Amino acid sequence: MEGSQLPGGSDPPQGTTSKPTIERRRSRALSVLKSSKPKINDEGQSSGAGGASKGILHRRPTLGPRKKEKHIKIEEGPQRPNPLANASSIYMGSYGPSPSASRPISMRSMRSPGSPRSPRPSAVATPRHSLSAMGTQTVGTNTVHLEELDHLLRDLNVHLETYGIQETRDGFFDAPFFKPPKTDKEELMRSARDTLPASFRKKHPLSVSHFLPKQWHELKSVARRLMTTRAGIKLTKSFLGFFIPYILCLIPVVGNWVGRYRYIMVLSALFNHPGRTIGAQIDGTVLTIMGTCTGLGWGALALYVSDSTSVAESGYGGVLAAFLIIFMGVIASLRSYFIRIYQFVVPAGIAAIFCCLAETGRNVTWEKLLAYGIPWALGQAISLIVCFAIAPDGGSRQIALALFDAFRVMQEGLTLPRSENQSIHRQLSWTFVNLSQAYRDLALDISYTRFAPGDIAEVRNAMQAVVRSLLSLNTETELFNGAETSNQRATDSSRDGDVVVDIEEPRPRQASTGTIEEQAVNLVTKTLAGPTEQLLADMRDGIDCCNAVLLGMSGYRKYIGPPPEVSSDVLGSLVNLRKAKIEFDKLHKELINDEAFPATFSNYPDVVELFLFVNPVRQTADSLEALLVLVMKMQQSQKKWKVYLPHYPFHKSLQRTNAQVRHDRGGMTTGLFFRSQRELNALMIGAQKSTFQPLPRNKAEEAAVSSIHESEDGDEDVIIDNEMSSPKKTFRYKLWKVLHRAQGFEMRYALKVAIVVSMLSVPAWLKQSREWYNDYQSWWAVIVVWIMVHPRTGGNIQDLFTRSFCAILGAIWGGVAHAARDGNPVVVAVFAAIYMIPMVYRYTQSSHTRSGLVGCLSFIIVSLDLQAQGNRLSNINIAWTLGVAFVVGVISAILVSWLLWPFVARHELRKSLSGMIYYSALIYRGVVAQYIYYEEGDEPTQEDITRSEMLEGRLREAFVRMRHLLALTRHEIRLREPFNPLPYSALIESCEAFFENLVEVRQFSLYFHPKYMSQNEAVSNDLLPYRRDAVASILMTLYILAGALRGKRRVPRYLPSAMVARKRLLDRMEELEMEQQEEERYKDGNDEHDEAPGKKNKQGQGGQKAEDSGMRFAQVYQFAYSKGLTQCVEHLEQLQKYTKAICGEVGFDPDDFAEVEHKIEDEWNR
Repeated sequence: MEGSQLPGGSDPPQGTTSKPTIERRRSRALSVLKSSKPKINDEGQSSGAGGASKGILHRRPTLGPRKKEKHIKIEEGPQRPNPLANASSIYMGSYGPSPSASRPISMRSMRSPGSPRSPRPSAVATPRHSLSAMGTQTVGTNTVHLEELDHLLRDLNVHLETYGIQETRDGFFDAPFFKPPKTDKEELMRSARDTLPASFRKKHPLSVSHFLPKQWHELKSVARRLMTTRAGIKLTKSFLGFFIPYILCLIPVVGNWVGRYRYIMVLSALFNHPGRTIGAQIDGTVLTIMGTCTGLGWGALALYVSDSTSVAESGYGGVLAAFLIIFMGVIASLRSYFIRIYQFVVPAGIAAIFCCLAETGRNVTWEKLLAYGIPWALGQAISLIVCFAIAPDGGSRQIALALFDAFRVMQEGLTLPRSENQSIHRQLSWTFVNLSQAYRDLALDISYTRFAPGDIAEVRNAMQAVVRSLLSLNTETELFNGAETSNQRATDSSRDGDVVVDIEEPRPRQASTGTIEEQAVNLVTKTLAGPTEQLLADMRDGIDCCNAVLLGMSGYRKYIGPPPEVSSDVLGSLVNLRKAKIEFDKLHKELINDEAFPATFSNYPDVVELFLFVNPVRQTADSLEALLVLVMKMQQSQKKWKVYLPHYPFHKSLQRTNAQVRHDRGGMTTGLFFRSQRELNALMIGAQKSTFQPLPRNKAEEAAVSSIHESEDGDEDVIIDNEMSSPKKTFRYKLWKVLHRAQGFEMRYALKVAIVVSMLSVPAWLKQSREWYNDYQSWWAVIVVWIMVHPRTGGNIQDLFTRSFCAILGAIWGGVAHAARDGNPVVVAVFAAIYMIPMVYRYTQSSHTRSGLVGCLSFIIVSLDLQAQGNRLSNINIAWTLGVAFVVGVISAILVSWLLWPFVARHELRKSLSGMIYYSALIYRGVVAQYIYYEEGDEPTQEDITRSEMLEGRLREAFVRMRHLLALTRHEIRLREPFNPLPYSALIESCEAFFENLVEVRQFSLYFHPKYMSQNEAVSNDLLPYRRDAVASILMTLYILAGALRGKRRVPRYLPSAMVARKRLLDRMEELEMEQQEEERYKDGNDEHDEAPGKKNKQGQGGQKAEDSGMRFAQVYQFAYSKGLTQCVEHLEQLQKYTKAICGEVGFDPDDFAEVEHKIEDEWNR
């Protein structure tokens, strides 16, 4: 099994040659009796919490007198390896006697009605409850999870009668297959509706009946936002950045001096508008000017070559076309590769298009280069001055907003207990992602703040640690309910003033399990409810204090919050939190050592659940304490306002950009989604390539392995070991990598740009169309295509109509403004203010960026070109021709994105779900190999933990981006039938729940140290096939589901039953524990009769726990660890159901869910 650190063996990884079976040649007793064997925990490991090692007898316990067995030793030949220590002495091929008489004990109650020939098993007493008082920790834990699996398997027609025979398959994976239960499709879709993102609660965006109410509601919300938040200041800055150069262009003197292309100055100020931070404005100014110079330089070179000789002059159109297509293809690929240089490549493309298409002919007009370059520089200067002069933002506001929002969500996460957890969990996940994004925005550009980028990085890490702890908290508990009930009873008694004497009946000598559990629950509730509540209160105060300090340092506390009455005394909050921690630890230790508290409380699930609530709260307090210490250091340093240069690594910064550029370029949702997928793929490459080579379990196997390696061809070893000859070092591999990369979306985007630019530019170089093409400036269609076409998403049908409408509206409004008073500058300025205020807001702050941009461009160019043309051409002709040019550019950009390698959100969502399921399988394999089945001496290090946390952070971001992508599916029109988002949303939720359970298993395994490589070789060999099947069943199922989603193939009806595999594992562990208890009773009754009572008394008094305080929580974490693995199996069943709902099932109509989907869809739309 790939990547699993199993002590005995593994399945060969896919794509590799399987190793020959290692033969065992030594004689081995197949029924062994070890005198010293440690206890077995949930997955068969040696438990460190159970005290001294006990013996395990490898035969089933019986109630009657035992008959002495005859142990026959046989020589295992080289052709018949036998991995089980207790296999039969009679060779039966790949079959052998089952470890139990027939089938597992806990399965015998599930007698299949369809198997009348199955013999009725003999009555065997199960000593789970009768032996619970003797320290059977694991039996109680296994019993709880066996009951959970019994509930899951209740509807399965499982036939598990094996007649004493099991198929070992020579140690390979034995997948259990059973008939899947029937699925209630209506109930499945009804439960999936609760998992939809919050955006689905709104009305459908393509609904005609809700269009006008939606617009009115959005208008009111925008007005409220502009009046009550800083969005109004940002809009004022952006509008002034446009309006000042626009007014200058309306002045005749200034306009005539600037020239015919005076609108370039306004477009320059609008493209790099001042509604951003100072650092982003400086960065944009430098990049746009450099890009303009590059485009003008390339265009000048093209003009010079086209006019260099008479031959070139006669074919100037072909020369210009070659230069333009090559340049546009190169910068288009750069635009898609490096998002950082977006403000460089777009002005470069506009300048090159202007040089090669405007005023073209046999005679080159060099003056147009200055007519373009000078206005662009003036526009950048005006925008930069406005940004510095009006409410400048040095970069603190974005990080202040992110911190304030994060502290608010953390406060909600500490509201415990709570019944509603889905929205809080999603907000915490978003906060985890947003903190990293806010830090990158601060470190990418120049900033003027009191926050050093290094300090913010530490604050981000500390806050993410708190968020990570909050995500692991149990939100529902009975801890405070019991305390409130007790306090209420005490209050009522004191109010009545009566003395109430409870007279109880005589209790039996041995209390029942229920009574012991109730007493333990009451004791835990009485002891820990108060300290836990105080700890939560001090944690909430600490979060408020950190919020006040950091927001105060940012300078935005009076605008954002918190209110002035919130204290900034970090030291006081830290002292209170530490006092609460000390008090909690003191009472917790007293509770564990209390004589009334049961030593083996893992037998009582309610007690363990209480500890699983309070212990994570205590660990969250440690994370918050580290944050308080860091904030206190920042408060004491009292750093002044200072200019900080970019702090982000250059090679990483090429793939990042600031928040405003991400917004202005459009397609932010898809851009963030693909970037998170790309980063996740890069992190998972190592996990995909890693294979596991099992270590030999004994000297004979080690000698066999060494002999096998010596007999192999030496040339192959040399080739593999030669680093210079590695495939990654060869020129052929590097060439393949380049060519393979050229097939990516970047080169496809460059090809799309080259095609549409060349097709729309042809009239500029033909004699019969050159005149009208230049007079009406129809080359603006090419510029609009370059601006509108996006590397990833081109737009949907709604975007097509919206952008076309905005282009037509801007052209009409510009023509009307000029015609109102025959081009009066004052009237035109008034019209501009009325139209451009909402349009600038749409471009700079709304989610409809590109429609707002094209609306601004069409109005600016039409209105100012009419001012520049005078009476040379008809005003109506100028307005409608430019409007048509903009519409043609918008339609061409969208159509080329639809026809050539289109972006379809539902297809990308399905592929990303496939990837996430596959990555979940890799994470599961890694957790099993690195944190559970690790070799002695290969325990997970701090670097491994840090790497796992980083990978988990990437996965959390991926789930957030996938939900955003799911919302985009509502904007796509599907001709065949409406897209049903319910199974996709439920599949994301189930996959995330599976991932969160893996995180819990990894975290609990750090506290409950599994020691699978125990000295008890017989026990390890006995449990090896069960552990292997439990792990491999999950991996195989995940691989099948991921492949089905990736290729849109139907899912096989019969999949390996992970529930049955895990149940068999727990059953076998239970039997081994019973054998251990039987042997203990046998030894205690004969050999150690005098010593046993002393040990029992010592255990009853909790003395063993007091001696080893470091392992007193082992029972709690063992329970949670086992519960997490069981819940993984449960969520795996949900993954199967919803994947089948999406892809269909082999042998059945894939549209089985269509009728139910349509029914639910109709109810939903109503």
